[in-house]
Amino acid sequence: MINRRNGRLGSPLGTVVVMRILVTNDDGIDSIGLHVLARSLVPLGDVIIVAPNTEYSGYGAAFGSLNISRPEVHKVEVDGVSESWSVTGPPALCVLLSRLGAFGPPFDLIVAGINPGANVGRSIYHSGTVGAALTARSGGVSGIAVSQAVREFGIEGQAWDQMLLDQKWESAGAVAALVVAEVLSDLPQDPVLINVNVPNLPLDQIKGWRRTIVGVAPNRALFDAKLEPIVGLRDAYSVTMSWGDILDLPPESDGGAIRADEVSITYLSRMMSEDSPCAPAIEDKLTGLVGTSRPL
Repeated sequence: MINRRNGRLGSPLGTVVVMRILVTNDDGIDSIGLHVLARSLVPLGDVIIVAPNTEYSGYGAAFGSLNISRPEVHKVEVDGVSESWSVTGPPALCVLLSRLGAFGPPFDLIVAGINPGANVGRSIYHSGTVGAALTARSGGVSGIAVSQAVREFGIEGQAWDQMLLDQKWESAGAVAALVVAEVLSDLPQDPVLINVNVPNLPLDQIKGWRRTIVGVAPNRALFDAKLEPIVGLRDAYSVTMSWGDILDLPPESDGGAIRADEVSITYLSRMMSEDSPCAPAIEDKLTGLVGTSRPL
């Protein structure tokens, strides 16, 4: 079993193995949430930060065009963390490079966050925080995504600057440390992806923990998008977006738990094939193509 105070795993022969934890995010190497998360995990193992050099929110599990971007890696200093790197690319690329050995031996666990803005409902499809954890699992390593609600619950899993006022980062860091300690205590042989969302409250005001399902909608969604002509340019427009009201969500959903001031714990499944959800007429037509040499 792991000693949660020092992140060391004892073997039957009495040797000690230090658990290696990669910490990344999609908000960039200078993010306060990233630093708080990494420092909260230091007692649990050998923590190394590998994070984007700048903002990559909304990139999901994208690597980018590697032949064009030619990513660079730079060593940086983060207080309280022994080793930190920035990468000129999105969080999934940070995880990929780590899996390929760019930052030393294999990692036992990859933790992404703390994302300002709850990644619940459909926002998980676009989240770079969740995308990093997804990339970890696809590479054979368990991943944990950690996000925290913001004022007005954020929009589609993201936060505008004014929403970050009075952010309780330390609460999310403490919750993350508890989750990571439990996972490290008995690492699953088949990697898992755990999506953790934390209310923006002091720890003593969080009402509890809830095992949740992925909701259909985020707590607050974009409402519309409009094209505004750019003065002085022909056929050129800027895009203005607005958001709708805060939504009522089922209590068993990830967004509903956050609304109820509870920590949401959601296991995200693999993307797998399933029986046809199509209407029978469409399914018959598609089935007629299978196994034929019908020309395209």
